Amino acid sequence: MSNDKKTIIWLAGLVVFIIVLHALSGILLPFVAGMAIAYFLDPMADKLEKWGTSRTLATTLIVAGFFAVTGGILVLLFPLLQSQIVGLASLIPEFIEKARDYAAPLLERLQTDLAPDALERLKSAAGSYAGAAIMWFSGVVGDIWKGGLAFFNLLSLIIITPVVAFYLLRDYDLIVKWVDGYLPRAAQATIHEQVRAIDAAIAGFLRGQACVCFVLATWYGAALTVVGLESGLLVGLGAGAISFIPYIGAAIGLFVGVSIALAQFPEWMQIGVVALIFIIGQTAESYILTPRLVGGRIGLHPVWIIFALLAGGALLGFTGVLLAVPMAAIIGVLLRFGLKRYRASSLYSGVT
Repeated sequence: MSNDKKTIIWLAGLVVFIIVLHALSGILLPFVAGMAIAYFLDPMADKLEKWGTSRTLATTLIVAGFFAVTGGILVLLFPLLQSQIVGLASLIPEFIEKARDYAAPLLERLQTDLAPDALERLKSAAGSYAGAAIMWFSGVVGDIWKGGLAFFNLLSLIIITPVVAFYLLRDYDLIVKWVDGYLPRAAQATIHEQVRAIDAAIAGFLRGQACVCFVLATWYGAALTVVGLESGLLVGLGAGAISFIPYIGAAIGLFVGVSIALAQFPEWMQIGVVALIFIIGQTAESYILTPRLVGGRIGLHPVWIIFALLAGGALLGFTGVLLAVPMAAIIGVLLRFGLKRYRASSLYSGVT
C-alpha cells in the first residue's frame, strides 16, 4: 500500500472518530472523567503492584480512597460554600450601586463633552453590546447545562464515573497490551516513541497542573478568608480551580476578587491587599510552582492550551474542555514528529 493511501485511510479514520465523538458528546462526560481519574491514579497502582499487592486490590484501595477523600472534602466544604454563595448574591445590589457611583462622574463628563447625537449612538451601541453579552452568557450557561450539568448527566457522573475509573485502572496494562498487539509491526517502534512523548506531555501537564491548582486554591481561599473578603473561600477555590487556563484563570480571579472588595471595603488599602494576594499567587505560579511541578518538557504553549480549551468547549461542551489538553498534547507531538520527518525528507532539502 502506498504512503498516499495510508495517509488517506488515517485521515478518514480521524474524521469518522471526530464525527462519532461529536455525536456522542452528550453521554461521554462520565466516561471521560473516569478515564482521566484512571490515568491520574495509574502510577499509584503500579507502585502498589510492585510492592506485591494484586492489581485488583490496589485498584480497589486507590479508587475507594480517592472518592472517599473527594466526597469528604465536598461534604465539608458544601455548607461553607452554600453560605458564601448566598452572601455573594446578597452583595450584588450593593456592588451595582457602587459601580453606578464610580461611573456617574464619567457619564457626566461624557454628557458634557459629547454631542447629543454621539451620546445617543454610544448608548445604543452599549445597549446592543450588553444584550449580545447577556445572550452569549446565557448560551454558554445553557450549553454547560445541556452538556454536563443536567440532572441526569450529573447523576450518571456520580454513578458511572467510579465504575469506569475502577475497571480502566484495573485493566490499564491489559488494554495497553491489547492495543499494542494490533499495531503495524513495521511502525511499532515509531508509534511507541510518539506514544511515550504524548504520555510525557499529558502526564506532565495534568498531574503537575493539578498540584498547581490545589496549591493556588489553598492559598487564595485561605488568604482571602483571612483578610475578610465576602465569599473569599468561594472565590479563592474557584480561582485556583481555573488556574489551569494560563493567565486567564488568574485574571478572572483578580477581577472577581477586586470587584467584591470594591463593593465591600471602604478603604483602598484593603482592596490593594486583595489584589496583592492574586499578584503573589500568579508570581509564585509563574516562577516557582509551574517550573517545579509542571516543567518545560510538556511542549504545550499557553496560547495553544487556551485555544484548545475554547475549541473543545465550543465543539463538545464540558466534555470537550476535559478532552482539550490531551488532544492538544497529541496534536502537538504529532505535528513535531511530522515536521521532523519533513525536514529530513528530500522535499525539504531538495536533494533526491
